[in-house]
Amino acid sequence: MAIIETEASLHEAHRDNHTHRDVNGGWLRPAVFGAMDGLVSNLALMTGVAGGAVAHQTVVLTGLAGLAAGAFSMAAGEYTSVASQRELVQAELEVERRELRKHPRCEERELAELYEARGVAPALAREVARQLSKDPEQALEIHAREELGIDPGDLPSPTVAAASSFGSFALGALLPVLPYLLGATVLWPAVLLALLGLFACGAVVARVTARSWWYSGLRQLALGGAAAGVTYALGSLFGAAV
Repeated sequence: MAIIETEASLHEAHRDNHTHRDVNGGWLRPAVFGAMDGLVSNLALMTGVAGGAVAHQTVVLTGLAGLAAGAFSMAAGEYTSVASQRELVQAELEVERRELRKHPRCEERELAELYEARGVAPALAREVARQLSKDPEQALEIHAREELGIDPGDLPSPTVAAASSFGSFALGALLPVLPYLLGATVLWPAVLLALLGLFACGAVVARVTARSWWYSGLRQLALGGAAAGVTYALGSLFGAAV
């Protein structure tokens, strides 16, 4: 009795400590990329214009235009990209569905051979393949995972990707503009807020990766700061020339 209770406790502890984050969802990559891109691109755009010694109203207008154009561009690009990928996957699934319908025995044998290649005993591999092939939809799912490396029930959504990208880009791009909207007339508050935002974004990304929060934050801060510095220098150079 004590052994059974101990095994149950170990199983419960293993289940509690063996959870995984969602790595296939269609929202994380476009959301992270959108926020980073919004911050870096709009900060660089605004510093480049400000380097040309223009009025602060021009810098604000540039930032707002960059926010709107970038957000719509990111959303459209993500939607098209994910939709195209999804359509390609669905086309391949349809090919596999036809093969399962026309040549079920061949597909069953193919699945058994795949398990055999992974070290399963031949008789057991054939029996597993036979059992899994009874349900056509289950067979399709298994073949898709084994042959294509995809889960038919967990395909990314173009709408989710586009909305995530649009919202995160707009939020990131808003940070450099915000001080101006609140009454600032010089560039440094916008740069400071944007750099803090870059560090925060990098630190948040570290929550879903193996990197430490400070390393990820400093890396993003350095990349964004370098982009802003280069565009400000170019703006000053070309502004003086013009």
